[in-house]
Amino acid sequence: MQPRLIMKLEVASVREDRGNVRVITFRHPLRPSLPPFTAGAHVDVHLPDGRRRQYSLCGDPADASAYRIAVKLERGGRGGSAWIHDGLVVGAKIPVSAPRNHFVMDEATPRGLLIAAGIGITPILSMAHHLNGTKRPYVLHYFARSRSVAPLLEEIAATIGPRQVQYHFSDEADTQIDLRSLLDEREGDTQLYCCGPRRFMEGVREAAQAWPENTLHFEAFQPLVDEGFTPQPFEIEIPSKGLTLRVPADKSALDVLRDNGILMASSCEIGTCGSCQCGYSKGEPIHRDVVLSPQARKTHFIPCVSRATGTLLLDL
Repeated sequence: MQPRLIMKLEVASVREDRGNVRVITFRHPLRPSLPPFTAGAHVDVHLPDGRRRQYSLCGDPADASAYRIAVKLERGGRGGSAWIHDGLVVGAKIPVSAPRNHFVMDEATPRGLLIAAGIGITPILSMAHHLNGTKRPYVLHYFARSRSVAPLLEEIAATIGPRQVQYHFSDEADTQIDLRSLLDEREGDTQLYCCGPRRFMEGVREAAQAWPENTLHFEAFQPLVDEGFTPQPFEIEIPSKGLTLRVPADKSALDVLRDNGILMASSCEIGTCGSCQCGYSKGEPIHRDVVLSPQARKTHFIPCVSRATGTLLLDL
């Protein structure tokens, strides 16, 4: 994968929002516009200690003057949100990558069903902005524990018409809805886009079992959890370098590639960002990421978490 452009962007504004969320707007200090992004895209924010964290862009893709992210504080997380909440101030200049998109909208489908829970509203809101701009019909269903902790609620109310959004709050009985009744039947050529906590998305996927797989699109912020999975050794073959490498059970393919002098871009190393993805041309991968679509899994592999049976030929 080609490295992405890294820009030193200026923090133009910082706003506190509901649910312990901070909304950050980045602008270029010299140029009036930034590299364009598509609905569902994310950027890498580089922390002072060299780590990188991925955050979905929640602004309007038609507006290239700024990038906007909304970050929920997770004190027990990996440190990125805490630094953004505690240390990021207006005027600071921060390395931010050009956008990448693993949660792409299907432009060929005329109708969208958008489902978001909590901070999962961030990429979904950019999709709503895009659908508004292209005049395509859609409905947004927004789930949260209560109005008091629902991020970006005011922006949604200001930019999305009341006929296009339905709110579902756990503490308001008259707003609640059963996912099965919502997803029991698919209307026409509707495509479903969903982002939220892992268990919530599992519930959506289960309720949408009757939908064709290529109409379901999910964005996950959390790694795959499978306590019953036991890693097994496998081999990776790299024809372009004449190498066949053994991946032991206690190491990732990414670690083995590094050990053998093959440097690859990486960031989260838990299968949620897609930074290290590469192609493969032969073999039986065991996909353990939460990034690649079913179609992408036919040709791409995430070496930080995914494994294989036998030998996997990597395109590097």
